[in-house]
Amino acid sequence: MTVTKSAKMDALAMVNPGAAAIDIGSTMHMAAVSPDADENPVRAFGTFTGDLHDMARWFKACRVTSVAMESTGVYWIPAYEVLEAHGFHVILVNARYAKNVPGRKTDVNDASWLQRLHSYGLLRGSFRPEAGVATLRAYLRQRERLIEYCASHIQHMQKALMEMNVQLHHVVSDITGVTGMRIIRAIAAGERTPSTLAEMRDSRCHASAEKICAALSGNWRDEHIFALCQSLALYDFYQTKILECDRKLETALRALEGGKGHDVSCLPKVRTKTKQVNTPDFEVRTALYRVLGVDLTQIHGIGPSLALKLVGECGTDLAGWPSSKHFTSWLCLAPGNKISCGKLLSSKTRRSSSRAAALLRLAATTIGRSDTALGAFYRRLSARAGKAKAVTATARKIAVLFYNSLRYGMAYHDPGASRYEEQYRSRVIGNLQRRAKAFGFSLLEMPQEPDMSVS
Repeated sequence: MTVTKSAKMDALAMVNPGAAAIDIGSTMHMAAVSPDADENPVRAFGTFTGDLHDMARWFKACRVTSVAMESTGVYWIPAYEVLEAHGFHVILVNARYAKNVPGRKTDVNDASWLQRLHSYGLLRGSFRPEAGVATLRAYLRQRERLIEYCASHIQHMQKALMEMNVQLHHVVSDITGVTGMRIIRAIAAGERTPSTLAEMRDSRCHASAEKICAALSGNWRDEHIFALCQSLALYDFYQTKILECDRKLETALRALEGGKGHDVSCLPKVRTKTKQVNTPDFEVRTALYRVLGVDLTQIHGIGPSLALKLVGECGTDLAGWPSSKHFTSWLCLAPGNKISCGKLLSSKTRRSSSRAAALLRLAATTIGRSDTALGAFYRRLSARAGKAKAVTATARKIAVLFYNSLRYGMAYHDPGASRYEEQYRSRVIGNLQRRAKAFGFSLLEMPQEPDMSVS
């Protein structure tokens, strides 16, 4: 006798009798509850705010306690927030884990199937930080977008200068630096004399005044000046909007403290005093220490701005991941384990669009040139397995350090590149000695040849 899939599902124990599910759409949401809770267990609701509240009230009448929905674009966000405000336990499900059986593909079937899976406890919710961290993350992502918009207008300014043959970017490393912005603002104000413009160079500029003067002899056409002035105005506008985001970030961090901020007198000494580009306009390191009680910038590769972004993406409490292995697996930085019949088919890391993983990979790329233990690990692995695998492996090590610091308050102390190389050499020698002993041989250290050089 053949047992159908429906019969197999009915034989399972229902662990969540108050389960509901929503098939998210752009103009209509299809909601499903248990067939025992309502005569019409699947209903369609609109996407207006009033419709979302009607759906929440219907869930209340059906004694629903938990709601599952797929992460469809950004359409799920209003429904998620309204249901959460009504007191429901809402989980966001990855669409890969909630695929319906082949055929019978309708919104009604999708909602019913999702509700059945949720009632049997077969769905895992995606990570979503608490409300305060979600607010911080929204401000950080908005700030990143503003920086991208601002960068495009920097390119427009440089293009307008090139069209006038004012080759400012050849004599200054950054046209948005002190020297570059002084000269650009003077040109927009009407100054055209190269020698006068060259006198505006900052004393720290490497190029001489004569070289800058030669680069500023241009063709001052009105249309190019007009384009430069508009790009400069838009650049200044986005700079003011970025400062507004910085004020919101300060407020969000103070809200995360909850009036119980950690004492900053215990803050360790700053590891590097070099100010990074596009950092927020406040003391990020101190503000983060008040919230977390640990200094994440002591980990090489993680600066104040990067630490703030990681906290915004992962939260202030990593208790949702039982161990660092779970955390690195969520980031798709751990090796895969595609195994069949006891044979490892593939150990490649999964592809991921995680912003946190991208930030950690960026940190791994920059740390590869440093004289640290992590830098030595990156260079050794890069020479053996290639740069791509070295970046992933180093990013995983940084993720483990980040997890241990934030979860357990562990302080990181870099042993140094030379100490790492010594440990690696002793480990390799130990492995060789064990292998030689297994084959009945012993290893002897070669005597050092005397130095024959004549002083």
